[in-house]
Amino acid sequence: MSDTVVIDLGLERGEPPTYDSPGRRTTPIWLPAALLAALVLLLTAGSVAPAKSPLSTVFRLQVGPADTYAMTGDGQLLAQTFGLLTSYNLDDGRLRWQAGQSTPAYRLRLADDIVLMRPWTTGATEPGTTAVSTFTGGAMWERPGNVVNLAGSSTLLAVSSVRSLSGSGRRVQGPIDAVDPTTGRTLWTVQVPSTAVLLGVPGVGDDESRMLLVHDDRTLAIHDLETGKVLVSRKVPAADYNPANPVVAGGRILLRHPGVVGAEISAYDPVTLKQVWTVPAGSSYQIEACGINACLSGADGVRAIDPFTGDTLWAQPTWHSITQYGEMFVAYGDPDGTSPIGVIDPDTGAQQVSLEGWRPVNGTGEDGGLLLTRSTDGGSRTMVAVARPGDTRPRLLDTLPQGTGECQAAPARLVCRTMYGELVVWAYREG
Repeated sequence: MSDTVVIDLGLERGEPPTYDSPGRRTTPIWLPAALLAALVLLLTAGSVAPAKSPLSTVFRLQVGPADTYAMTGDGQLLAQTFGLLTSYNLDDGRLRWQAGQSTPAYRLRLADDIVLMRPWTTGATEPGTTAVSTFTGGAMWERPGNVVNLAGSSTLLAVSSVRSLSGSGRRVQGPIDAVDPTTGRTLWTVQVPSTAVLLGVPGVGDDESRMLLVHDDRTLAIHDLETGKVLVSRKVPAADYNPANPVVAGGRILLRHPGVVGAEISAYDPVTLKQVWTVPAGSSYQIEACGINACLSGADGVRAIDPFTGDTLWAQPTWHSITQYGEMFVAYGDPDGTSPIGVIDPDTGAQQVSLEGWRPVNGTGEDGGLLLTRSTDGGSRTMVAVARPGDTRPRLLDTLPQGTGECQAAPARLVCRTMYGELVVWAYREG
């Protein structure tokens, strides 16, 4: 029997002591944290929702290409589809009321709490006007002729319009009737012997506007809107009286007329009709109100004048015209009004927001912002943005679906027609 020899090395499992208690780390110190971060990222990446679009569809309507619509100050969308007038809540699309079937109107004109409707007509007969309550949709009254309202006044006037190259509605002829908005009855009548331009002018203090008639016999007359009586009148220079001349701007009545050596612009006090000043018109052929100033447009660009003195305040030779959208003013650099330059300050003529490539949307956006659209990819996509004073460029909201066309803006809402015969209401948020 052979002897068994056992050699005791004094170590368990045959591992050297440095394996049990190594003198330094065998892995980098950052590895566990990195592995943990990678694991968390892997587990959460699939659960993160994509960013929500600032545009969301509220509701949509089927409309015809000639159907008209309007938005009220109290949050209604009034849409006439195939002759049926319907009111929807702009917030959620809830139906408020429907008015009976009628002849389709070519325009819905809002005046306080009523909507004025005139039907399409192809004959020589002048269509009448129907008043509908925006609260109930009930017909209130109907009367012949065209019923209009004056800026700054709640008075309704029934007139016979004379069409001109500048449009209709402000050049009138025959009787002018003040209309009771509740009953439609005539309150007073002013006779226009031939034709005249109809305007509203600022009142005195807190009084309402008054009616200004510029007769073709060179008589300028101010009428009280409560009674129709003439308050003051005077003769003015012969001029091309039309819906764009004269213009009320900055509390003055401004008339462009021929002068001794060229065209001149004269200013008249709206209370006394006293001539305040006269300055050369230069190459300017159009006068527009821009803020508290008056802006003159012509071959030498756009310049602003002080309505109280006639002094030039600023000039921009590369601009062509200025258009007001809500509380904002946009300068254009082309005669067609399709190439906006930017949002401008009418007091200084300074550009506030560049709008190159964008087109303003009619209406007033949220908190006075200006909504914009821009066609891209050959017209297949339409982007939407908003411009505000203080921003150097528009803030992009999102892209509208393909086939979206004409749009109008309301606070927190964008209403657009589509090529598929729909009227779509989107809600938007600026983030």
